[in-house]
Amino acid sequence: MTNAIELTGVDKTFGKVTALRGLTLDIRAGELTALLGPNGAGKTTAISLMLGLGAPTAGQVRVLGGNPRQDDVRRRIGSMPQESALPPALTVREAVELFARFYPAPLGTAQALALADLGSVAGRRAGALSGGQKRRLAFALAVVGNPQVLLIDEPTTGMDAQSRQAFWAAVTDLKDAGRTILLTTHYLEEAERAADRVVVMNAGAVLADGTPEQLRSQAGGARVRFTSDLVLAELRRLPGVDTADVDAHGHADLRTRMPEALLTALVQQGTPFTELEVSRASLEDAFLSLTAAQAPKDVIA
Repeated sequence: MTNAIELTGVDKTFGKVTALRGLTLDIRAGELTALLGPNGAGKTTAISLMLGLGAPTAGQVRVLGGNPRQDDVRRRIGSMPQESALPPALTVREAVELFARFYPAPLGTAQALALADLGSVAGRRAGALSGGQKRRLAFALAVVGNPQVLLIDEPTTGMDAQSRQAFWAAVTDLKDAGRTILLTTHYLEEAERAADRVVVMNAGAVLADGTPEQLRSQAGGARVRFTSDLVLAELRRLPGVDTADVDAHGHADLRTRMPEALLTALVQQGTPFTELEVSRASLEDAFLSLTAAQAPKDVIA
């Protein structure tokens, strides 16, 4: 599979502040990748370079085999930024028609409106839209150019549950049609459901890269919680325990890749326990585990 996006040894500094540190990242064509990280990890800076909105201080950025600062490459990239300045006097349909004129082979206006679930408000002025509707309009403007690569920054912020469902259905349709999609989100359960691949950034570099399942396994295969009289040292000695915590009331919280062995040992040693709960580690568990070990220093966006 060929790469649609390639960042090689990319540094980006703003004065004395380093946003990206030797970032190397390949995004494969036709893949839906979620780019995650705490605030200040460098996600937005990386996306801005992929959009050709700036040049790296060092290293190389290539999109669709070319420099994203060149017009012929830019025309094949769609962007949905965190915030969009929409002409308030234009109707939704007029805004989509206007943006379509900037591209050589755009989607039809009706198709873009349908993808963004905006047909019912196509005649409404942009200035009268709700926050969620404005995000959906930003999505329509990102896809109307019929891009090969779609870069989406925090897409579902402000959307209600129904709009989120419609958005992810549209994104899935675009991916199935062969589009390459890179998005950032703080809604990790959405990334867990939809993404083929998850990249976690911190301090301007890649911290982890894999499928959602691979990242979950790094956080420990399961979370085991129960109430007992065991103290922390005893909990840590149970087989397969990766991390352990217990509060003053005896509520234990363990992460393990071997839940069966742990529970077997607990029963065999005759330890009384109650309120047993076993759950699979989530992507959020993995994210918190990965980023807790590193605190970003002197980084932005």
